[in-house]
Amino acid sequence: MNETKVDLKKIKLERKKLGISLEQMATKLGYESPNGYFYLESGKSKFTAEKLAIVGQILKIPINELFFTHEVTKMETLDSEEVI
Repeated sequence: MNETKVDLKKIKLERKKLGISLEQMATKLGYESPNGYFYLESGKSKFTAEKLAIVGQILKIPINELFFTHEVTKMETLDSEEVI
């Protein structure tokens, strides 16, 4: 099974490459303080589709490149009658 997530590391790296501060990103996304954006970039809050699209525009990255996919393996469980 594959799981797709927002690539927070890429967003942070690209923001820093462009010399954009947390304060500037927060302002462009409509936050009153840098904390609002910091929570998104650190994964403490989730990006909405709208905010992620704006981030893509600011960083000049197509939105589909702001995601990564990784494989998640399903753990097998033992039968309740089986004794270890």
